[in-house]
Amino acid sequence: MTLAHEAAPTTGRIAAAREIESLHNAEQCSKAARTVADHAADAADCLRLLEMLGLDPAAGKRP
Repeated sequence: MTLAHEAAPTTGRIAAAREIESLHNAEQCSKAARTVADHAADAADCLRLLEMLGLDPAAGKRP
C-alpha cells in the first residue's frame, strides 16, 4: 500500500510511456506532413491541406 505522502512506484514508468508516445506521435505527424507535401499541387495547396488536417507545416522538415 502506498501512503499519500509517498510517490507511486509506477510514476517513472508512466512518464517514460508518455515520452515514448509523444515521440511516436511526432514521428507520425512528420510522416503525414511529408506525405501531404508530396501529393500537394503547390505550396498553397500544401498549406491548406496541412491546416485542414491540423498538422504543423514545420513537422515534415527533416533535421
